[in-house]
Amino acid sequence: MILLLFLFPYLQIFNAMGTPKVIKVTGIYENIGGQIVKTEDFTLITIVTVLLALVPLVMVFMYKDRKRQIVTGYVAILLILAYSFWLAATATAALGDVQLQFQNYGLGIIFIPLAILFIILALRGIRSDIKLLKSADRLR
Repeated sequence: MILLLFLFPYLQIFNAMGTPKVIKVTGIYENIGGQIVKTEDFTLITIVTVLLALVPLVMVFMYKDRKRQIVTGYVAILLILAYSFWLAATATAALGDVQLQFQNYGLGIIFIPLAILFIILALRGIRSDIKLLKSADRLR
C-alpha cells in the first residue's frame, strides 16, 4: 500500500504564477516551460519508503512465529506514523509559508492511513488464529 506513494502525489500546490507544484516521495516536480521537471530530490525518503513497504511483506512470511508477527505489526504501525510525520515536515519545509487547504492534498495522502488500517486488520486476524489454535489444543 505504501508503494502507491510512488505513483500518486501527496501534495499539489499552485504557485503565485499559477504553475502546479507536486510533491511526491521521490521529490518535488514543477511545470517549467511546459515540461514537468524534478526541482528537488528526496533520495532518503525514497529509500525509507521502499524499506517501510517491505516490513508488512516480511510480516506475512513470519507465520510460524505469531508473537514475532504481532510485534512486527506494531513496529510497522509506529514506523508508518513516524514516516507520515516526516513527510509532513518535509512538505512544510519545502513549501515555506504556503497555507495548505483541503484541495491541496493529493491521493497519496490516503494510502498511509489505509496501510495502518490493513496492518491492524492483519493483527486482528493473527489474534483470532492464536485463539483458534489454543482452542484446538484444548480439545486434544
